[in-house]
Amino acid sequence: MVERADVVVVGGGVVGTSAAFHLARAGLDVVLLERGALGGGSSGKPVGGVRAQFSSEVNIALAARSLRAYARFAAEMGAAAPQGIGFRRTGYLFALRDAEHLPAFTRAVELQRSLGVESRVVDAAETARLGVVVDPAPLVAGVWSPDDGVARPGAVLRAYAAAATALGARVRTGCALEGVDVLPGGRARLRTGAGDVEAAAVVVAAGAWSSSVARVLGADLPVRPVRRQIAFAPAPAGLPVPPEALPFTIDQRSCAYWHGDGDGGLLLGWADPDQAEGEDVTVDDGWHAGLRAALADVAPSLASAPLSRGWAGLYEVTPDRDAALGLLAGGAADHGVRVVAAAGFSGHGFLMAPAAGEVVRDLVLGAPTVVDVTPLDPARLAGAASDVARRTELAIV
Repeated sequence: MVERADVVVVGGGVVGTSAAFHLARAGLDVVLLERGALGGGSSGKPVGGVRAQFSSEVNIALAARSLRAYARFAAEMGAAAPQGIGFRRTGYLFALRDAEHLPAFTRAVELQRSLGVESRVVDAAETARLGVVVDPAPLVAGVWSPDDGVARPGAVLRAYAAAATALGARVRTGCALEGVDVLPGGRARLRTGAGDVEAAAVVVAAGAWSSSVARVLGADLPVRPVRRQIAFAPAPAGLPVPPEALPFTIDQRSCAYWHGDGDGGLLLGWADPDQAEGEDVTVDDGWHAGLRAALADVAPSLASAPLSRGWAGLYEVTPDRDAALGLLAGGAADHGVRVVAAAGFSGHGFLMAPAAGEVVRDLVLGAPTVVDVTPLDPARLAGAASDVARRTELAIV
């Protein structure tokens, strides 16, 4: 027996569940397919940052809209989020140690402020005061927004899934996409090990696995997986504020970052520039040495903290580290099936998920999008080979 729907969302992470919710709330018949368990990828991790500090208008718009959604999320979602989502406005602080970074970040702040984001450039002393554990000596300046913060991706994902289900969406876990048959009239039959689903629109929101999903649909989507790791540590002795009051702080030079974990300790991370692409999510304690070295000059009190094993997840990266958010061409799409990509957020999927779900809804409906995502059209990535030269977004971790 073939199940029928208006739209199939492939991917049960926070972007996919947000899309399913917004599509269902718009009155569409939705089926969500997830090859494992909901949140089995990076969306299941414990704490995520939410910020509007970016350097391009489209990223600022998506992030700011999502930040506003998270601020009112628990109240609006009601029974779908009975315990809330752990949203806290801790602020976000970029610590700048290189003078050549300052002009571009200053221009980004000017753009952010023109779009209603309360960010500002602060001097080294103010950066250290706000950052509490930050050493002012190596700093040139900082960039600060008090409105940014953190929330729990798993709680958000579960709320979106519950709300979508309450609206009639069907969530199918353990249901991997195996193939697609294009049918007359611009419809597709998606074949899975748990049965087939027929729909006129398909949303590719499978995170680090979106490239393979797009390939099944006959489309090219250059999204690649890269491992990222985090560790946990107790708060350093003598910390003058509770760990939960520490801002989400990023050292721009090393891409080391830290914030309170919500349970009385600290979460620390670092983007290893030598990390090879691949789907390996093994936790490697050898990574701790690089993290400590990255922290030593900017937050020395954290560099010697006892680290506990954390977790590893996958970034879903595009060649320019901006999302692929728009209609896909090729394969099923060339036969009238509406194929929408919502992938490649390069570490920013959770913080953009509310707005991304709304954009997906609009793209499926053929309506004007709530945010103009033209700069994120997946077509820009066609034939993209360079991993560095085309990057324009400053605020990449």
